Amino acid sequence: MLPATLLWLAAVPSASAQDASNWDGQKHSAARLIAGATSRNHDASFLRAGIEIKLDPGWHTYWRDPGDSGAPPSFDFSGSENVKSVDVLWPAPERFPDGAGGNSIGYHNHVVLPLHVVAVESEKQTALRLKLAYDVCSNICIPVESNLVLSLGGDGAEDQAIARAEFRVPRPVALGQGAHADAIGERTQANTLASNQASAQYSAQATSDQGGAGEKSGRHGEALAILGVHRQPGDAHDRVLVDVEAPVGAAVDLFVEGPTPDWSLPLPQQGAADGLVRHFEFELDGLPPDTKAEGAALTLTAVSGDDAIEVTTHLD
Repeated sequence: MLPATLLWLAAVPSASAQDASNWDGQKHSAARLIAGATSRNHDASFLRAGIEIKLDPGWHTYWRDPGDSGAPPSFDFSGSENVKSVDVLWPAPERFPDGAGGNSIGYHNHVVLPLHVVAVESEKQTALRLKLAYDVCSNICIPVESNLVLSLGGDGAEDQAIARAEFRVPRPVALGQGAHADAIGERTQANTLASNQASAQYSAQATSDQGGAGEKSGRHGEALAILGVHRQPGDAHDRVLVDVEAPVGAAVDLFVEGPTPDWSLPLPQQGAADGLVRHFEFELDGLPPDTKAEGAALTLTAVSGDDAIEVTTHLD
């Protein structure tokens, strides 16, 4: 009987680095792993990779918070070789009807989920082994499982595709950060520096890859900001009001997540606009049993065109 190490090596398609794994095709979707370049973040190096999913027309899959129905993808990298950690990044999603009177959150047609892979020892061969589970849905939902294997060497040819997906990952900003001065007052120098550091990793590479498309898209043009979050008493449940600033006439959407996955908050609904400011609200419903809302950390994701931001704030 072969030792476990030899069995692992036999399962890896090649001992050398690859650009992509084979597609694992299903009835209405296909998935594969893709490889990018070695990058650095805060003086730490990591390997860029991605999970690429193709969907048939009319079919979708889900974001990390699926909305009113569905289930998020799950990732098991435990069988990987020389891998210390894998960070999965989530490009900005969209909202769509779930066919049951509600709305789900996710992706149509095609998506690349960027991966930042930290090796245990940088001089050794690194191989990803992923057990991927995800739902593909149209009028019905079908659970899909894929087993994907890819050797990484830090010089994969899919780096531009991964950079474009990273460009769509919401930028982390502070509450109120990025808004016009007449909306929230002068921003501090510290906040401006924090915003630049948070977005530089994605925007610089993606702008270069797209020949300056990032500048033209408005990502660094007119502001997108979450100005404030306010809690108000309601009949059955308290309501949370969120003010979002975006360019006049631009479509805007807002998603909210609780501090843990067992929070099931309703999708925010948009009310009337007030110039640059859009007003959203949702009820404080779907909390886990015996959970208090006071002080809970909410993650708010605002999406408008090519730009998206993520704000973490605490309920009063």
